Amino acid sequence: MSGGEVAGILVAVFWAILVSFLAVALARLAQTLRATTKLVADVTDQAVPLLADASSAVRSAQTQIDRVDAIASDVQEVTSNASALSTTVASTFGGPLVKVAAFGYGVRRAIGGRKEETPDRPGRAPRRTVIVGRTVPSARRARRDARGKKD
Repeated sequence: MSGGEVAGILVAVFWAILVSFLAVALARLAQTLRATTKLVADVTDQAVPLLADASSAVRSAQTQIDRVDAIASDVQEVTSNASALSTTVASTFGGPLVKVAAFGYGVRRAIGGRKEETPDRPGRAPRRTVIVGRTVPSARRARRDARGKKD
């Protein structure tokens, strides 16, 4: 066997090994592509119903948001109407009611002052001091003040 024949055999063995590795790699690549295709098909089968459900949920949420928007605008209108009504009532009845209340207070003070007149102080009500929820008549207060001055 000559050197050229040995080199030809080595090249042929090398090409045979290379083709074997390429065949194994292509077989594994084909297997991986089949598995990927199956996985994509399964995901598609499951994703389509999920997307349909999500789409219907979004439509339902939009309907509810539209209803809430209508309710909010109605509430805003009612609030503005109540505010306008309150302002109208306050301006219409507020001034006269304050005047009537002030007149009633004055009449009560005038009538109450005459009932409580005493001989020693005509036209004035007797002074009273409140101590922890009790009213002390002026005679007792004078005695208490006199005791306090001696201390």
